[in-house]
Parts: sequence; C-alpha cells; structure tokens
Amino acid sequence: MAHGLFSLEGRTALVTGGSRGIGKMIAAGFIEHGAKVYISSRKADQCDEAAEALSAGGECVSLPQDISTVEGCKALTERLAALEPKLDILVNNAGAAWGADFDEFPESGWDKVLNLNLKSPFFLTQALHGALKAAASQERPAKVIMVASIDGIRLNPQETYSYHASKSGLIYLTRRMAMRLVRDWIVVTAIAPGPFASQMNRDARDHGDEVAKRVPMRRIGRDEDMAGAAIYLASRAGDYVVGETIAVDGGVALAT
Repeated sequence: MAHGLFSLEGRTALVTGGSRGIGKMIAAGFIEHGAKVYISSRKADQCDEAAEALSAGGECVSLPQDISTVEGCKALTERLAALEPKLDILVNNAGAAWGADFDEFPESGWDKVLNLNLKSPFFLTQALHGALKAAASQERPAKVIMVASIDGIRLNPQETYSYHASKSGLIYLTRRMAMRLVRDWIVVTAIAPGPFASQMNRDARDHGDEVAKRVPMRRIGRDEDMAGAAIYLASRAGDYVVGETIAVDGGVALAT
C-alpha cells in the first residue's frame, strides 16, 4: 500500500468507462493505492466482470449505467448516493470517437461524441457536486479528473471532427469548472492521453510497434504510465494543481 503523498487510503472514487482501457488502468492504480473504487460503464456484464477482476487487488464495485444523457448521469448519482454519503474522487473517462470523411460526416457521429465526451462530464459532475462537497475540505480537497486527449491539443491526421472538438472543449471546460469548484475545495484537472492500447485506440492496441516509431519515447503508453498520472492528481501530491491538463503521451503532442 502507498503511504504519504500518493496514498489514497480511506478515499472513495468513481471512474466512468472503468471496465476497460484507460478507465480500467486508472481504477487499478487507485485500488492499489488504497481507494475504494466504483466503476461504471454502459454494458453491465463487462462492468461486473471488470469489477470482479479488479477486486483481486482491493475494493471495487460495479455500477453499470449509460451516462450519455443527463437522466443517465442523475441515475448513476442516485445509485452511488444509496451506497456512499460522499465522493472523494470522480474520474470522467467514458468517451466515444467517430471518424468519417468531411462531406459524409453524420449528425449522429457529432451528437454521440459531443454528448458523451463533453456534455456528460459536465452534468455528471453537476449531479455529484453535493457528494464531492461533502467529502471536500481545504486540507483534503475532493478531485475531479477529466480524461481528455492529445487530440484536444494537436491535430490528428484522421477526420475525427466531433472527437477533436469535444476533447479540446473538455480541456477548456476543465479550466472553467476548476475556477468555480475550487471555492468548494473541489480541484478539477485533466489528463490528455497519447497512444495507449485500448478499444478507443485500436492502432496502439493492434499495431503498437508501428505507432511507437512516431512517439519520441519510442514506445506506447503502459498501464502504470496512466495510473501514475491519475494517482498523482487524485492524491495529496496533486492538491495544488488546479485546472491544468497533463499530456501523458511520450512527447507526441510536442513533436507533432
């Protein structure tokens, strides 16, 4: 168990999109450092399965929920409230991507991505504001961590219009929310991942060696790279980092 600066002992966390990929990496890191973690995702069987696997390292509870609507965000909040009086850490990680040629790009690909990537983090945090405030103090602020993307910092050559717009928007939303919520001792920050093997980044997952050649660090991200950044922001170590977005990308955004 971790002690001191990076300890999450006695803290409760909720990670959306926590059944796989980056969300699961973060959940595993939090559990290892002593947090009780609730994971949420749309597919109940996957969520339950992931929670069971993660429970090998500590306490992990499955709360499946589709949070692509405001109603869904409220429903997840109510389910959590029935189990926990307060929430120390919220990780807004659930996301979607869509690629299509400019002339063919559909409204459905716009709405799905903007709703889940940009609207849901706002309304889920709004719904959980009371629970976060209940956990927060100046000495031990509550934390909200947004999972953005380096596609919000630099252009990806692929035609992912709504994804780019949602992730750059999320980075700015992080700043705006940080300035409001800091008065309640809730610290809002963001992580912008680069190439990590996941369902969302199939290139990194299926062609890791090829992708690694374009990364200044000459490798794709590992689970502990993502967990480490999230643990830093969630723990005492990151208490004085407000509204910032940390790129965890092996140097890709700078090199682009």
